[in-house]
Amino acid sequence: MSNKKFTILIVDDNIGFITRMRAILDEIASFISIHTATDYDEAFIILAEKKPNLVMLDIRLPGKSGLILLKKINDSRSKCKVIMNSNYINDHYRQQCQDLGADYFLDKTNDFETVPDLIRQIAMETLTTADQHCA
Repeated sequence: MSNKKFTILIVDDNIGFITRMRAILDEIASFISIHTATDYDEAFIILAEKKPNLVMLDIRLPGKSGLILLKKINDSRSKCKVIMNSNYINDHYRQQCQDLGADYFLDKTNDFETVPDLIRQIAMETLTTADQHCA
């Protein structure tokens, strides 16, 4: 693997979720750089400035929805991966996220333990292939 950092943007209005996710990610790899945003506008700015390899995105955000941001990411034809995190785990939201280009859809409560392995897998794939960043 290269010496490049794998950059993640966590977008969630729940500070507890962000703190917990940061702690998990800090433990699994030294090659990960983490940025956070608590709303759409902040996330949009960080996307443009940091060009993360992966966005972990909540559906419900203050102001504009995470679904709108997911659509923007997909419309930009960026190669970054998107993991939708939500407590709204019904089939409607899952299908909507998939239709809008999400790579993964995780239940915030029940799928939490799968995150470290999933992030490792995505990071290894991304860092060993061509650059994949959000634009």
